[in-house]
Amino acid sequence: MIPDVSKALSWLEANPTILNGICRGIERETLRVTPDGHLAKTGHPKSLGASLTHKWITTDFAESLLEFITPVDNNIDRTIGFLKDLHRYTARNLNNEKMWPLSMPCFIDKEENITLAQYGKSNAGRFKTLYRQGLKNRYGALMQTISGVHYNFSLPISFWQARLGVQDAETGKEQISDGYLCLIRNYYRFGWVIPYLFGASPAICSSFLHGRNTTLSFEETEKGTCYLPYATSLRMSDLGYTNKSQGDLNITFNNLQTYVKDLKKAIRKPSADFAAIGIKKDDEYLQLNTNVLQIENELYAPIRPKRVTKEGESPSDALLRGGIEYIEVRSLDINPFSPIGVDETQIRFLDLFLIWCALTDSPEMEKEELDCCRQNWNKVILDGRKPGLHIGIGCGAEQQPLKVVGQELFRDLSRLAEILDACSGTEYQAVCKELVAMFDDPSLTFSARTLGQMKEHGIGGFGLELADKYHQELLGEPYSILNDEKFSAERHASVSRQHSLEQKDDMSFEEYLKLHAGS
Repeated sequence: MIPDVSKALSWLEANPTILNGICRGIERETLRVTPDGHLAKTGHPKSLGASLTHKWITTDFAESLLEFITPVDNNIDRTIGFLKDLHRYTARNLNNEKMWPLSMPCFIDKEENITLAQYGKSNAGRFKTLYRQGLKNRYGALMQTISGVHYNFSLPISFWQARLGVQDAETGKEQISDGYLCLIRNYYRFGWVIPYLFGASPAICSSFLHGRNTTLSFEETEKGTCYLPYATSLRMSDLGYTNKSQGDLNITFNNLQTYVKDLKKAIRKPSADFAAIGIKKDDEYLQLNTNVLQIENELYAPIRPKRVTKEGESPSDALLRGGIEYIEVRSLDINPFSPIGVDETQIRFLDLFLIWCALTDSPEMEKEELDCCRQNWNKVILDGRKPGLHIGIGCGAEQQPLKVVGQELFRDLSRLAEILDACSGTEYQAVCKELVAMFDDPSLTFSARTLGQMKEHGIGGFGLELADKYHQELLGEPYSILNDEKFSAERHASVSRQHSLEQKDDMSFEEYLKLHAGS
């Protein structure tokens, strides 16, 4: 069953204040769609500023794929309020378009209708667009329109001081990094609980399957919705954000130096499949390079160790310089029951679960166990609500009922919730009571609730109804953190920052590529 964490919880009960100051940030992606639910073909609205340099509102893969970014904060209400203000402002500036409320894309009849995100004429901007061109040529543009929520989380230095005996973040960076790697390994072991509870992509539009090979036994409704009866998150499956060519990279999370070394090795590892695409055709670039990873961000993972980078610094070099600063949870589907794609219940659950992962014993994990963990995830992703589903805890271990393992996990989380609530109410305990019921009754999960609506109304009908509803809600609400003046100031500042980047370029794009992409 799950590891015994009772001693660590007793220790934390005696030191509850060391968790004061947990920091969080949220990144939410959403497609812009037309009033009839098709992908918007318009460019990123100029009224939102320059997507390359705006601090809060940018684009991901496509011009029509918005991404909202909140600043780091230790207050949940402020984080939610800030994210909601970004949605409120955007709703006011979409010119009759709406924000798609689901992870899986709206109806897209042709991939050529998906315009790559454009970031201006600076070398940095052209580099970002070319990276996306490579993703399109490698995996197809349609896959890149799948949306999600990323949750950035860091424990306060007081926790690491009490837990590890470090003095400060700089002198204790190696121990803190080891602590975060312990968290990451336990996340791989038990993180399947996230798609079980919050997976909200159990179905896809039939148009998404055109020209794609799959061995999955989909059922299809008259409205063109393809689904698996017990699926939780097809976004996390082989149909979504995975990369089979990365399967043999053997990147583990036992040591930061080794992790970075293996990641850098993957960036230099040639790929025969991607070499067949080529670098250029008719003087037009097709991708940054022909390696397994064009850049480090191409590594698809449900969680990443992170540190804020300095100018010109790669993510892995930042980790080597200062150690792990925070972790990025990447396994959250868009929450269709929230106008901003995520809610406070999910944030509080992730707090509890990630603290539990940091407290629980976490033996080193080699590739064999990592593969076993991925099998557990895949079971939950494709069949998570199937009656009697069993999962393994460790390679070769006896399979246990998912329901039993989940309930046992929540016994620990409920005790942890009492500790977090000791000084500030009962919010965390209420989250545990709400979510643990989903193991007795899977119909309460996001995926079950979502699938019922999708089967009845079709993905397009369900998504468009929610998009309209949330659009009107957002238009009718006042700002809670920001205001029009602050949005206007950041819009103008982003345009100025992009212009400055374009003026400062002192080398050709070809030289820039050789320096940053090894091409």
